[in-house]
Amino acid sequence: MGYRKLGRESGHRRAMLRNQVTSLLQNGKIVTTETRAKELKRITEKMITLGKKGDLHARRQALAYILDETVVTHLFEKIAPKYADRNGGYTRIVKIGPRKGDGAPMAQIELV
Repeated sequence: MGYRKLGRESGHRRAMLRNQVTSLLQNGKIVTTETRAKELKRITEKMITLGKKGDLHARRQALAYILDETVVTHLFEKIAPKYADRNGGYTRIVKIGPRKGDGAPMAQIELV
Protein backbone atom coordinates (compact mmCIF):
# COMPACT_ATOMS: atom_id res chain seq x y z
CA MET A 1 0.00 0.00 0.00
CA GLY A 2 1.28 3.48 -0.86
CA TYR A 3 -0.04 5.45 2.12
CA ARG A 4 -1.39 5.14 5.65
CA LYS A 5 -5.15 5.38 6.21
CA LEU A 6 -4.80 6.83 9.73
CA GLY A 7 -8.23 5.52 10.74
CA ARG A 8 -10.01 8.20 8.71
CA GLU A 9 -12.20 8.31 5.63
CA SER A 10 -10.47 9.74 2.58
CA GLY A 11 -11.96 13.25 2.76
CA HIS A 12 -11.26 13.61 6.48
CA ARG A 13 -7.73 12.25 6.07
CA ARG A 14 -6.96 14.64 3.21
CA ALA A 15 -8.33 17.65 5.12
CA MET A 16 -6.36 16.71 8.25
CA LEU A 17 -3.10 16.34 6.33
CA ARG A 18 -3.65 19.61 4.43
CA ASN A 19 -4.20 21.40 7.75
CA GLN A 20 -1.10 19.84 9.27
CA VAL A 21 1.12 20.64 6.26
CA THR A 22 -0.10 24.25 6.35
CA SER A 23 0.60 24.47 10.10
CA LEU A 24 4.05 22.89 9.77
CA LEU A 25 5.13 25.30 7.02
CA GLN A 26 3.66 28.24 8.95
CA ASN A 27 5.16 27.44 12.37
CA GLY A 28 8.26 25.41 11.54
CA LYS A 29 7.30 22.52 13.85
CA ILE A 30 4.23 20.72 15.20
CA VAL A 31 3.52 17.88 17.64
CA THR A 32 1.43 14.95 16.40
CA THR A 33 1.40 11.14 16.52
CA GLU A 34 4.33 9.24 15.00
CA THR A 35 2.30 7.72 12.15
CA ARG A 36 0.77 11.08 11.21
CA ALA A 37 4.24 12.65 11.33
CA LYS A 38 5.59 10.02 8.93
CA GLU A 39 2.76 10.65 6.48
CA LEU A 40 3.14 14.41 6.92
CA LYS A 41 6.85 14.18 6.12
CA ARG A 42 6.13 12.73 2.64
CA ILE A 43 3.76 15.52 1.69
CA THR A 44 5.79 18.37 3.21
CA GLU A 45 8.93 17.29 1.36
CA LYS A 46 6.95 17.34 -1.91
CA MET A 47 5.69 20.86 -1.16
CA ILE A 48 9.22 22.13 -0.44
CA THR A 49 10.43 20.53 -3.69
CA LEU A 50 7.67 22.44 -5.51
CA GLY A 51 8.90 25.59 -3.78
CA LYS A 52 12.42 24.93 -5.02
CA LYS A 53 11.17 24.69 -8.62
CA GLY A 54 9.72 28.16 -8.17
CA ASP A 55 7.77 28.40 -11.43
CA LEU A 56 4.12 29.35 -11.85
CA HIS A 57 2.93 25.77 -12.34
CA ALA A 58 4.63 24.65 -9.12
CA ARG A 59 3.12 27.59 -7.23
CA ARG A 60 -0.37 26.69 -8.47
CA GLN A 61 0.14 23.04 -7.47
CA ALA A 62 1.16 24.16 -3.97
CA LEU A 63 -1.82 26.54 -3.77
CA ALA A 64 -4.12 23.62 -4.67
CA TYR A 65 -2.93 21.73 -1.57
CA ILE A 66 -1.88 24.31 1.04
CA LEU A 67 -4.84 26.13 2.59
CA ASP A 68 -3.32 29.58 3.21
CA GLU A 69 -1.99 31.72 0.36
CA THR A 70 0.42 33.56 2.70
CA VAL A 71 1.98 30.21 3.66
CA VAL A 72 2.57 29.43 -0.03
CA THR A 73 4.26 32.82 -0.47
CA HIS A 74 6.39 32.14 2.63
CA LEU A 75 7.26 28.68 1.23
CA PHE A 76 8.40 30.03 -2.14
CA GLU A 77 10.22 33.14 -0.87
CA LYS A 78 11.73 32.09 2.49
CA ILE A 79 11.65 28.31 3.08
CA ALA A 80 12.57 26.88 -0.35
CA PRO A 81 15.69 29.07 -0.92
CA LYS A 82 17.13 27.76 2.40
CA TYR A 83 17.14 24.24 0.93
CA ALA A 84 18.46 25.15 -2.55
CA ASP A 85 21.61 23.05 -2.13
CA ARG A 86 19.91 20.14 -0.31
CA ASN A 87 18.40 17.14 -2.10
CA GLY A 88 15.56 16.05 0.19
CA GLY A 89 15.57 15.52 3.94
CA TYR A 90 13.99 18.89 4.73
CA THR A 91 12.13 17.65 7.82
CA ARG A 92 13.10 15.84 11.03
CA ILE A 93 10.90 13.63 13.21
CA VAL A 94 11.79 13.55 16.93
CA LYS A 95 9.96 11.01 19.10
CA ILE A 96 8.72 12.53 22.38
CA GLY A 97 7.13 9.58 24.18
CA PRO A 98 3.57 8.43 24.78
CA ARG A 99 0.59 10.78 24.98
CA LYS A 100 -1.02 11.11 28.39
CA GLY A 101 -4.49 9.65 28.20
CA ASP A 102 -4.34 6.98 25.52
CA GLY A 103 -0.60 6.26 25.34
CA ALA A 104 -0.32 6.99 21.62
CA PRO A 105 3.33 7.42 20.57
CA MET A 106 3.92 11.14 19.95
CA ALA A 107 6.49 12.90 17.81
CA GLN A 108 7.55 16.43 16.92
CA ILE A 109 8.07 17.09 13.21
CA GLU A 110 10.15 20.14 12.34
CA LEU A 111 11.86 21.77 9.39
CA VAL A 112 15.62 21.14 9.48
